[in-house]
Amino acid sequence: MYSRRRNFYKCQAMVIKFDGNVNDRYGNLTKKTELKSADSEHYLVIIRELFDQGDYRKMANDRLDMVIFGATGYTGKYVVKNAIHMCKDQKMKFGIAGRRKEALDAVVKEFVSDIADVSVILADVKDEESLKKMTERAKILVNCCGPYRFYGEPVIKTCIATCTHYVDITAEEQFMIEMELKYNEAAKEAGIYIVSACGLDCIPSELGVIFTQQKFEGEMNAIEIYMSMWLSAIDKIGPICNYGTWITFVYNLAHAKELPALRKKLYPIKLPEFVPKLKSRSVLHRSDVSEGWSSPFPSIDRSVALRTQRFLYEKYKERPAQVQFYVTLKYFFEFLMMATIGMFILVLSRTACGRNLLLRYPALFSLGIISSNLEMLKPTYFSVTFNASGWTEKLAEPTDKHTDPPNKKVITKMSSDSPGYELTSITVILSAITILNETDKMPDNGGVLTPGAAFGKTSLIEKLIKHNIKFEVISSMEK
Repeated sequence: MYSRRRNFYKCQAMVIKFDGNVNDRYGNLTKKTELKSADSEHYLVIIRELFDQGDYRKMANDRLDMVIFGATGYTGKYVVKNAIHMCKDQKMKFGIAGRRKEALDAVVKEFVSDIADVSVILADVKDEESLKKMTERAKILVNCCGPYRFYGEPVIKTCIATCTHYVDITAEEQFMIEMELKYNEAAKEAGIYIVSACGLDCIPSELGVIFTQQKFEGEMNAIEIYMSMWLSAIDKIGPICNYGTWITFVYNLAHAKELPALRKKLYPIKLPEFVPKLKSRSVLHRSDVSEGWSSPFPSIDRSVALRTQRFLYEKYKERPAQVQFYVTLKYFFEFLMMATIGMFILVLSRTACGRNLLLRYPALFSLGIISSNLEMLKPTYFSVTFNASGWTEKLAEPTDKHTDPPNKKVITKMSSDSPGYELTSITVILSAITILNETDKMPDNGGVLTPGAAFGKTSLIEKLIKHNIKFEVISSMEK
């Protein structure tokens, strides 16, 4: 029914409470699907064609290209600042949204020279009607309002109801999996894309793996991801993360035990076993591809990369790469400090009393890494190195087994001069622009996707390069 280059304004989704007896009072019903909401009530998503009525053209003209929700937050302000010139370059109209008008007006006053260029929209995650009024004004919503485990689902549900694409900057794996389980089919029915983790988590790692696979020229078996981070030369050690990041970290640890069951629910059938198996390196080691000390790190980047590789295997019959993720710090004492903090926080996060202490005294329990004083935050810089191994020859089927050991190694790198929060704002805006311009290069007709699955065949890497985010091949060796 929907063409490959479909315009998502051709449909309108309406969410109504499902009681088993639904009258055809909307007319021209085309598709139906049941989904389950967070409170276990059943909803019926009804997609109605507007193409024959001609309303979709008016709808398209009336909508802003992009709306930034949570524009008054720490990261949201970075997104607004960069959206001004990035949307102008694309001749796109954008708006900002949040709960308090005075705070939104302050953001406009701080960053926008011509107030007429930006629309201000009031919206609250606790007010479904205000969310609907916000999302129906946007072609795509950039959601900067976290933590997403508390505030993300109502926004996604409303985006589906108004046929509005969605991107966010979450680093919450549980939220991502739950949204795919609940809303993937509904998003496909509405013809929209829901793509989470479009910030520092996980665009660099996701697109870096895709870039490495594109440059491998053979069959990649495994890839090790090394993320290095550092402060600028003029900055001393100090707070590097805001309080919102801290809240996400604490709750990620608190609910980590729930992830295996969620993953099994999302993927009840295991992938075939691929050999040779990529083993995790020692707890603390030095690597030839990164400078400093490296250690395995339970980042969302690895789990999202594995989900993308599974998608590529199931959708395109590509051999899924095995993935390991490491964080690299320059000095040994930095790892001692990080390990000490990590173990202490892990213990406290397991109880409600411990979590309350962590959330009440972030600077104390993070040894000064976290601060609610945004003016004190030090800019943190990142680079990501990819160490890939495989074969020069690509076999006919992804499950075919090579008779020889891997004979090819490729090392690539992603780097940027932009600090972490600045980089996040650039990647999420470019992700949104890519969805608006390149749905013909994206899979299926919509759905809840990882960044690599959504953008693997688009020009997002080229867009990132144009914004001074470098992707390069460091070396390519064959035995």
